[in-house]
Amino acid sequence: MKVLERAEEVFPGALSNKVLTQKVKEALETYNYGNTTILATSLCCDEVNRELEKDLIQLYGDNFAMGGLAGFPFCGKTSFAAMAHHIPDGGSCLVVYGPHVGIDADCNVGKINRRGRDNTGACCGSATAAAAFVKEVKAGNLNVSEPPEEPDDAQQYWVGTRLLPYADRLAAAECEEAEVPLALFDSQDKLMKKIVLSMCGEVAGSGRIALLGGIQINTPPGTTDLFLPKVFEIRNNKGETISDLLPLLK
Repeated sequence: MKVLERAEEVFPGALSNKVLTQKVKEALETYNYGNTTILATSLCCDEVNRELEKDLIQLYGDNFAMGGLAGFPFCGKTSFAAMAHHIPDGGSCLVVYGPHVGIDADCNVGKINRRGRDNTGACCGSATAAAAFVKEVKAGNLNVSEPPEEPDDAQQYWVGTRLLPYADRLAAAECEEAEVPLALFDSQDKLMKKIVLSMCGEVAGSGRIALLGGIQINTPPGTTDLFLPKVFEIRNNKGETISDLLPLLK
């Protein structure tokens, strides 16, 4: 219970995966989401994040994966267009995206108890590394290099540079470990919406685009994972917002 209390303290409004998925299902039924829906996810590749995908798969079938490190939609415009072309006839898509953060059994934010390991570890590791990169750049100890020419660690470069504009915000935060995913979400939200606006026309007919964005909160074994919803809206294939559904997740 202490872990859930800590989660509510630093991420007020977070919902259990079970409550979240039920509320999402009820909200989207009004827009005929169901058997003709395709689920797309842009969540961090860390194995601890698959539980939410599994819960959503129970509702909408196997997911189309758009995400990479820290949850950024690194598969980009091409993946959105491909996903849109996979929507069942007469159907719509649900795009779920966002970073993640752990809370371990001792209530430490930014840590997690991983299966088979005695000691806790960073969660999200990519986000933690990006935050350290931002500190070094801000302190003048590190220069931002040109984008990498090779793909061997290109995603981490972009996670770090996408976090750089939030350096002052992180430095001023009461709990930096909790602020990092919030800042990363703001960056990811801009990128995801840019992709949607560019490629929304690939959704056929009267198909709709539901966006569910927020922060996954990973907890110790035996405690439910949580999700802090930050965006929940329906758009048409012109990119216009039809309805803001976020109040339904309160």
